[in-house]
Amino acid sequence: MPDDEAIPVPAKDAPVPRRSRRIRAYALTGGRTTTRHQLLVETLISVPQYDPALSDALMPESRSLYERARVRCSIAELSVGLDLPLGVVRVLIGDLATQGAVFVHPTAHAYHHDTTVLERILDGLKRLPA
Repeated sequence: MPDDEAIPVPAKDAPVPRRSRRIRAYALTGGRTTTRHQLLVETLISVPQYDPALSDALMPESRSLYERARVRCSIAELSVGLDLPLGVVRVLIGDLATQGAVFVHPTAHAYHHDTTVLERILDGLKRLPA
């Protein structure tokens, strides 16, 4: 390359380069398949307080999940939107949740033993016009 040609510098908001498809899912998760958090496909995730320094420190897949979760979305949406296996998304989101970087919103499953919530849901359904 001649000395007078400038080397392009990626913009700060440029998309994060993706890893090769040759990297196996178990390499991204360190062989882990479970997480401390119950993460169903419908579980909603959000970022309570965005930290650009944390984003820069994350590996590309976790960074993409963190950035995408700035807008509340489900585990399934993250998996499809980033073309990552569901199991990988669960483990990486679990890691981010353990760090306090993302908030895991409770699902209806979390309330299935709470009869008060179930009664309120039933009352609401009864009030719906037929």
